[in-house]
Amino acid sequence: MSNSPTAQLSAAGVSIWLDDLSRERITSGNLQALIAEKNVVGVTTNPTIFAGALTNGESYAAQVKQLASAGADAEAAVFEITTDDVADACDIFRGVFDATNGVDGRVSIEVSPTLAHDAPGTVDEAKRLWAKVNKPNALIKIPATLAGLEAITDVIGAGISVNVTLIFSLERYEAVIKAYLAGLEKAKANGHDLSKIHSVASFFVSRVDTEVDNRLNSIGTPEALALKSKAGLANARLAYELYEAQFNTPQAVSLLADGANAQRPLWASTGVKDPALPDTLYVTELVAAGIVNTMPEKTLDATYDHGVVTGDTITPNYADAKAVFAALATVGIDFEDVTNVLESEGVSKFIISWGELLETVNTALAGA
Repeated sequence: MSNSPTAQLSAAGVSIWLDDLSRERITSGNLQALIAEKNVVGVTTNPTIFAGALTNGESYAAQVKQLASAGADAEAAVFEITTDDVADACDIFRGVFDATNGVDGRVSIEVSPTLAHDAPGTVDEAKRLWAKVNKPNALIKIPATLAGLEAITDVIGAGISVNVTLIFSLERYEAVIKAYLAGLEKAKANGHDLSKIHSVASFFVSRVDTEVDNRLNSIGTPEALALKSKAGLANARLAYELYEAQFNTPQAVSLLADGANAQRPLWASTGVKDPALPDTLYVTELVAAGIVNTMPEKTLDATYDHGVVTGDTITPNYADAKAVFAALATVGIDFEDVTNVLESEGVSKFIISWGELLETVNTALAGA
């Protein structure tokens, strides 16, 4: 048995997911190796990741040529290519899925970010992706916009497992949990087996620090500067406290008794953006039982190489996290504005990546 830092993380109850997927990873055996060597038990994707994979990957050429000769447009081609990758990755993770009774071994695929403010469109696309991938260990990613909340309830109600993405604030996270629980009620009424429905809630970390730290630098006082690089961890730790409370309500306890699964918190955006910070900060400082940490490969490698895992670094720090937020407010940080900006930026960035992905595929189709 390995006693690597990633093995220690797993032993502490953290599920390690890789925040990257490409056909090259699938066909080269790299994904299988990461499962065996670095305790990776899932994969997340987004339009930015697929755009990068398609731009740099020769392994898509044959499929692009086939799609071009069939007359596929860019959107249809992206749908085929990405769902094929996700289905193949689901097969690679099937052993993990079975061994963990469906908790891990999960592969996420995102609805088009252009639907972020279109609840009915999101529900339709989620159902289409779920049917096309056709693997029990897929997760459909839906952003936690106001329209997304409505879609989450309907998609869960249809018996489909969901990864809720782009969560930045505790208020929105609470609304996400409520949307999930409402979806479970709907699924139960629709006759679905609740034990087969899984969900994670992707709470973003480093982007919070980037935005808050920029504002603290602008304020420039010693009190403000002393708070740099503290908001991301504090926010995530309080999200875990909220998770514990919300899955202990009468509604949640009743659904869990009926076989439902708690919606696990997932730490996303865990690559460190500030080179002055330890490169494993958003991993080793956010350890608790029953969470997922989805890491870019650079962060995974750093954690495996020199991460120091000291057990639970979340629940003993609730009071400290609350003190950080009180201090942020005192120096003039409007955290509601921070999270509104981050959500808006997050959706915009994914829409830009989606456009780049379509453009890349369009060019490839034209040249095939």
